[in-house]
Amino acid sequence: MRGMLTFQILWELRTGPLNGQQIAEQIAKRRGTKPTPGTIYPALKDLEDRGSVKSEKEGRQRVYNLTEAGKAGYIEAARYFNQVFGDIAEDAKIIVLKTDDCSKC
Repeated sequence: MRGMLTFQILWELRTGPLNGQQIAEQIAKRRGTKPTPGTIYPALKDLEDRGSVKSEKEGRQRVYNLTEAGKAGYIEAARYFNQVFGDIAEDAKIIVLKTDDCSKC
């Protein structure tokens, strides 16, 4: 698994099919900036080449779904993320809650 963007794409697709624009918008809600088409579509192509997602043409758009390998990949990535960043995320949440600015908690 390469990078945070790949993890975020798999994470967003865990709940169902989305097109590239919808994925980018969901990521933007989470991190505050929207990935550009030049970033998101090569990442989706790489995930498709590796068998983690499949796409189908619906009208003028491509809709992406997780494959079984993609489902296993996002679970593996979530475990890794928790192993590496879990304690940091917990501490950060406590800090944010103490400052009473929890608009994105």
